[in-house]
Amino acid sequence: MKSILKNILVRIMGNQVRRLRKRNTFKIVGVVGSIGKTSTKLAIVKILESEKRVRYQEGNYNDIISVPLIFFGRKIPKLWNIFSWSKIILQNEAQIYSKYPFDVVVVELGTDAPGQINKFRSYLHLDIAVITAIVPEHMEFFESIEKVAEEEWSVSFFSDVVFANKDLCTILPSNLNHKKIIFYGKEYGSAYKIENVSKMKDYLSFDILYEGKKILSTSYPALSEVQLYSICAAVAIALTLQISDKKTKESISKISSFSGRMQKLKGIKDSIIIDDTYNASPSAVKMALDALYAYTATQRIAILGMMNELGSLSEEEHKKVGKYCNPKFLDLVVTVGKDANDFISPVAKENGCEVYKAKNSVDAGLFVAEKVKQGTVILAKGSQFGVFTEEALKPLLSDKSDFSKLVRQDEYWMKKKQLTFD
Repeated sequence: MKSILKNILVRIMGNQVRRLRKRNTFKIVGVVGSIGKTSTKLAIVKILESEKRVRYQEGNYNDIISVPLIFFGRKIPKLWNIFSWSKIILQNEAQIYSKYPFDVVVVELGTDAPGQINKFRSYLHLDIAVITAIVPEHMEFFESIEKVAEEEWSVSFFSDVVFANKDLCTILPSNLNHKKIIFYGKEYGSAYKIENVSKMKDYLSFDILYEGKKILSTSYPALSEVQLYSICAAVAIALTLQISDKKTKESISKISSFSGRMQKLKGIKDSIIIDDTYNASPSAVKMALDALYAYTATQRIAILGMMNELGSLSEEEHKKVGKYCNPKFLDLVVTVGKDANDFISPVAKENGCEVYKAKNSVDAGLFVAEKVKQGTVILAKGSQFGVFTEEALKPLLSDKSDFSKLVRQDEYWMKKKQLTFD
């Protein structure tokens, strides 16, 4: 019954999106990928907003039923709240027959099982798609990384142009229309290429070249070079949609870090916290560790939570992360969650790292608080359900008002966490 109601609502609102598009002139940009979707979406929005009227949603409205709500600026109610859904549908109808006040709509399309991205084509046609990365994700539903690639690349079937990360989208299905694919990244073959990256205190300076010609030279307060991918994708789209070079460069400085996504926070004893707690996958964890390794510090500590939804690959992938824990760069590894404790912990210890297996994220934070030295750099990374490594950061923050900067702090999520930790 639940799936029937959801399908009915999707059909109704999907039809409304199609009619809205038919009656108005605006562009649709869609972002897909295994990691980095939200950061890329918000970077695109920030640059486009300098000269365009942009509609988007800051949260995770990336499901087949929630994406239509973005076009109309609605909040999603509970599925069984028929009154609220009826009101939304009527309000949408009024919007369809009014002048649409936006030039661009930027959406994020999510998937956790094969075929889900392709379902969006029932009501979406994208002017521009972005594929941020293809790495292991939701592997309890996907048979292989090749199946993940097929899923993410399926966005090309309902897109005019596809910008894909050359460095992180290395698997290409055989049925691709290569004429519509434009690559960005650091690797050879990227049309939009990141070059001349250098660290300047808390900033990374870098150039972006288009087909070998420099189009931008700037700096950004990034913790990791990985963060430059989002900016590169946003610059590529800005050029495509004819945003001026001046506005593009000015807007980059306004792109801020986002909760739980490589966010830099002030910790106790003048420590630095790298908050990357929004979610975790094997590739993302290794990238976060690279960012930690690059820091010059008196002490480096990694709080590594379990990576969910890896299915049969979970043991193997957690062990790989354990192997990636380098005692030359790590003074302490703290693991949280069953698979992290069972597989990351022993391998990291065998590697020569000092390891603590925490009971939960709260325990991890309290333990680390006792170990922190002056000038320590702390990385926190992990999946959400059952892990919630953001809670490990609360005993480590120097300013308790920064609790609000952590991810998943509203009443809904705090109730879920309370049940988890109890």
